[in-house]
Amino acid sequence: MLLIGEGSQTSVPDDTLIISKLNDVHVRVDAQPAIKRELSDFFTFTVPGHQFMPAYRNKWWDGKVRLFDMRAGKLYTGLVPYLQNFCNERSYSFEITDECFLDDNFSLDEGSEFAKTLKLPHELREYQLDSFVHCVRKRRCLLLSPTASGKSLIIYLLARWYQEKTLIIVPTTSLVLQMTNDFVDYGMDRNLIHNIKAGEEKQTNKPIVISTWQSLYKMPQSYFDQYSVVIGDECHLFKAKSLTNIMEKLVDCPYKFGFTGSLDNTEMHKLVLEGLFGPVKQFVNTKQLIDAGNLAKLKIKCLILKYPKEDCQLVRSMKYQDEVDWIVRNDKRNNFIKNLALSQKGNTLLLYQFVDKHGRVLYDLVRKGAQDGRKIFFVSGGTSAEDRETIRGITERENSAIIVASLGTFSTGINIRNLHNIIFSSPSKSRIRNLQSIGRGLRQSSTKNEATLIDISDDLRYNNSINYALKHFAERVKLYNSESFNYKLYNIKL
Repeated sequence: MLLIGEGSQTSVPDDTLIISKLNDVHVRVDAQPAIKRELSDFFTFTVPGHQFMPAYRNKWWDGKVRLFDMRAGKLYTGLVPYLQNFCNERSYSFEITDECFLDDNFSLDEGSEFAKTLKLPHELREYQLDSFVHCVRKRRCLLLSPTASGKSLIIYLLARWYQEKTLIIVPTTSLVLQMTNDFVDYGMDRNLIHNIKAGEEKQTNKPIVISTWQSLYKMPQSYFDQYSVVIGDECHLFKAKSLTNIMEKLVDCPYKFGFTGSLDNTEMHKLVLEGLFGPVKQFVNTKQLIDAGNLAKLKIKCLILKYPKEDCQLVRSMKYQDEVDWIVRNDKRNNFIKNLALSQKGNTLLLYQFVDKHGRVLYDLVRKGAQDGRKIFFVSGGTSAEDRETIRGITERENSAIIVASLGTFSTGINIRNLHNIIFSSPSKSRIRNLQSIGRGLRQSSTKNEATLIDISDDLRYNNSINYALKHFAERVKLYNSESFNYKLYNIKL
């Protein structure tokens, strides 16, 4: 990379790309038209599942996302490293006109000394310090940090370091409250933090603002001019259009950091997040945290339910949604799950996908079958953040509670240290959702150093026909292998 003075280039040579800062969202790429066309192709991606989307079916859209605006020469700032790779692969010259792309000088010793001044209640782990220092050096970063690795402490360090108006964006109201409580636990005065949830005041003079993305995505650009630092927690869960809507309004915000426990395997998803926040970086993974004793040991039991031949014959011609509907409404299966949940020792999180036709059914079965005095909770999207926080607090003090919760509410971000068992009751192949759900059980407590995940799958094969739920289970097994998790398979006749 060659750094040149701004304005020193009057024309663009045939084999050269000149990169200049447009604002804190985009860079401008000056190059010959032929190279711009190459760039457009290089940064064009097909959207997974586009063929099912109305815009594609109605021929309003070709199913592709183009990250490089060829006409204006605009590209997300976080994708500058990919520009360098593009040039290296084609032997093009690469020139940058702004010093803002250079790293800030900030050493590990400086980071450690700063952390000491905060008098944190917990010892800072090595990977947390590495992550914090890397973010400060780069000014923008997408940090891949596993569930239960202490992301909130890294976010707290960044908020304290910059001492400027900081916006922290989270996907749920529960995480607004949890992040606030974490900051207070780390030593921040609660009066310095302003929470924004549905219907709450968005203007404040307080230096730290923690908000759901749903509360902000319709706000005008002028609202975001007040922020110098933006931090997105669990940013993989933000609705893509709403995330870009917010981030593209932060044109005068030089410090941008995204945090996520996992990314899906689509290149487009990763590049959009990197473009908005910065290049992805990972300092530790879940297996390393478990091996180091920082997370509870994980034991996975895969229960493969074998159905009678007549059920298999019935299901084999069903479409995906019909098969899932048949599975979650199956009385034998639901009674099996009820007995399974009630037989577990310790606190149990029973995750479901559909509220009325599955979640409430499971909750009623478990509640009726539980012994008097055993705490049984039901959580769905309609449960308020305050009630979820109350349930979380009660569970921390219990030793046999069962939470029947929807994947959308309790698969991400909820911090229950005293959780011993997780049961997957609904078929799913989502890599992100499954990893986040597993993370609910990996936090340690004084009563727990091991967690058990019970993965329920459904074998409805008929001759050479393999049902959808079993295919999804195969995807989960691939995930367990890729993460080096230990698991065992158990075949059970239903």
